Amino acid sequence: EVQLVESGGGSTQAGGSLRLSCAATGHGGSLLCMGWFRQVPGQGRERIAWLYTLGRTPNYADSVKGRFTLSHDGFKNTLYLQMNSLKPEDTAMYYCAAGQPRIGGVPCRPEDEFQFWGQGTQATVSA
Repeated sequence: EVQLVESGGGSTQAGGSLRLSCAATGHGGSLLCMGWFRQVPGQGRERIAWLYTLGRTPNYADSVKGRFTLSHDGFKNTLYLQMNSLKPEDTAMYYCAAGQPRIGGVPCRPEDEFQFWGQGTQATVSA
């Protein structure tokens, strides 16, 4: 059974930093798409950072580009999101997601290639 366990959320002031972690277990190395999504109550889910673990070049949403850094430790099967220069609008529930890409196309570009989800971790940024 695939499990994604997030940690590292919390509260900080604007301009501060938080680091999120996502430990993946039970997948036997098959989770080639890994990423972070976030959601604010009453709003849609936003994919903010993701990568194809074999390609290893992260992709970022414009809203976080230049402030957030995604990394993956293959030995630990853990995904990290370093969030710097945080803004109040970054306040959200952050979810780790992972999955398997289809054959053909750009791996991990479609959001439905992220089939497994963690429970989420809250990040709150005060002004």
